[in-house]
Amino acid sequence: MKILNVTTYNIHKGMSPLNRHLRVDEIAQALAGLSPDVLFLQEVQGKNLLRAVRHDAWPSLPQHHFLARRLDRRVVYGLNASYEHGHHGNALLSCHPIIEWCNRDISVNRYESRGVLHCMLLPKGWSQPVVALCAHLNLLARDRRKQYADLVNYIREAIPAELPLILAGDFNDWQGEASDCLLEAGLQEVFQQRRGRYALSFPARMPMLPLDRIYVRGLRVLNAEVQHGRPWSRLSDHLPLSASLLPA
Repeated sequence: MKILNVTTYNIHKGMSPLNRHLRVDEIAQALAGLSPDVLFLQEVQGKNLLRAVRHDAWPSLPQHHFLARRLDRRVVYGLNASYEHGHHGNALLSCHPIIEWCNRDISVNRYESRGVLHCMLLPKGWSQPVVALCAHLNLLARDRRKQYADLVNYIREAIPAELPLILAGDFNDWQGEASDCLLEAGLQEVFQQRRGRYALSFPARMPMLPLDRIYVRGLRVLNAEVQHGRPWSRLSDHLPLSASLLPA
């Protein structure tokens, strides 16, 4: 049975850590080197008219389509935040068929527009589909607690218990509260399983905080790795996390 290699990455709207340089082309090159089967992306810029004017190399395609074309992947995009000059959200890229998807609003205040992109994938050679949830949670702990509870309820009500599940993204959870909450839905974090601690992923140049996560249910974790050093330290303010998975 084929191993499923997954990566989660907050691409910072395709800009360098301090927003001075456009990095989306270099991000595509670096991700092509990883060649993940499934890619969970956050802060994907669907449109930004202001940056398109400022940067001559700004892609004519939305970033999710640009990356999907460069990586030869299927793609879906969940718009989270819309504003006068553009919008951004989460995206999921897959080399396997995406047989259904929806985008769920998990915003809990008017200042942060957040979402969970829900996709069902059919990996080649697997006996059943895999549910993939790509998430970006709030900055404040009290808001995230509401989102954890909402996610647990949603998983219980909308996702059959027998289906393998991956929940990955930017949790903004430097306090490490998410795991106890999500355990209620049977989810375990891959770095905690393999290494006994979360992966440090932010800021990219000197990672000190474990903001990014990969949670799984009904899957066996073969490996978990942080992509660090060059070129990753100059591409975004987050580092990508990767895991290799098989059915449990």
